[in-house]
Amino acid sequence: MYKIEKNLNRLLNGDSTYFLNPIDVMELKGKLKGMNYKIYSPTKDAEKVIFYNKKEPEICLYEIISFNKLRHQEILGSLYALNIDESLFGDIIIDNNHYYVFIVKQIEQYFISEFNKVGINGIKLKKLDKDYLKDYERKYEEIEFIVSSLRIDTIISRIVKSNRDFTKEKMKDREILLNYEYLKNDSYKLKEGDIFSIRKFGKYKFIKVTNTTKKDNYVVLIHKYI
Repeated sequence: MYKIEKNLNRLLNGDSTYFLNPIDVMELKGKLKGMNYKIYSPTKDAEKVIFYNKKEPEICLYEIISFNKLRHQEILGSLYALNIDESLFGDIIIDNNHYYVFIVKQIEQYFISEFNKVGINGIKLKKLDKDYLKDYERKYEEIEFIVSSLRIDTIISRIVKSNRDFTKEKMKDREILLNYEYLKNDSYKLKEGDIFSIRKFGKYKFIKVTNTTKKDNYVVLIHKYI
């Protein structure tokens, strides 16, 4: 709640918010009824966006250059290791072995001086025009499989090829996020549009049930973020 109030106050004072995830967006919109505002989206389907009134927010786009292949969770973990709040950076984008991240202008100097490694890989940073990825649309790997239930532990066990106890343990260790919050109920039944991530296994979006089998099992379509 403090995060929403802080960003609301920034708007009321004529400043832009920081980066907000979809849950933050819904909460802030609920407090802005009747007020004029605009939403800045760095890409066509960006998940993390910024609210502003008149002047577009000052953000920077950097390409992360590495000789080795990087994973989304490695980049995210290395950003967290800088001890900066997640609202100070936007989406991490991986496109054809090119890696990009948006940041707010306020942390640029700290970012370029301290962000020099992803995992064990040394990196270099290249600043790009903030609109360089304006027309970029996120890519996914489509996964389709059969499950007996739409419970999140059943879906996750199928993805990671383990039993349902895996989800329970990961949930206890706060290593599973559901719609940007720590998973609290491993029997939760996934709905269309739900987004969940599993530490070290990636981020996924539940698209829909595409069919049912004669044994009343479900054929589900999942998108894995690339």
